[in-house]
Amino acid sequence: MEGLGKETLNAALPAQDFRASDGSLVSILKTLLFFTALMITLPIGLYFTTKAYVFEGTFGMSNRDSYFYAAIVAVVAVHVVLAMFVYVAWNEGSRQWREGKQD
Repeated sequence: MEGLGKETLNAALPAQDFRASDGSLVSILKTLLFFTALMITLPIGLYFTTKAYVFEGTFGMSNRDSYFYAAIVAVVAVHVVLAMFVYVAWNEGSRQWREGKQD
């Protein structure tokens, strides 16, 4: 059995151009990293801020009650960030689909 050279194998495979998709991959990665950072920082920041300044400071709630309500605020923030990510990802996908369809 004759060994196949690298040139023979490369000739058998169709040439693929990945340069066109590099821009969209970078854009998708930036979007993902942005929403990941937002998912980490926003709920934690809102939890401690609302607990200390809003619920205990402004409303004068007890320490136990402020934990509960601040956790609710953090959970709502997580859901808002997730909804924003889905909206952005949906619009990004439909935009790429429209651009690909026009070719």
